[in-house]
Amino acid sequence: MIEQSLLEILACPQCKGKVRHDASREALVCDACGLAYPIRDDIPVMLVEEAEHITD
Repeated sequence: MIEQSLLEILACPQCKGKVRHDASREALVCDACGLAYPIRDDIPVMLVEEAEHITD
């Protein structure tokens, strides 16, 4: 689980928008640009090239 205090300081590296935790995807999601950044071993991988495009 990602702590709320961490979510408050993280930003999408592509558009600098806010990210939210999506437990079902095990990712941090940026709704502004439609990218999901994976969380591996409880560490968010905030690299655009590692992100997955989402459609919902």
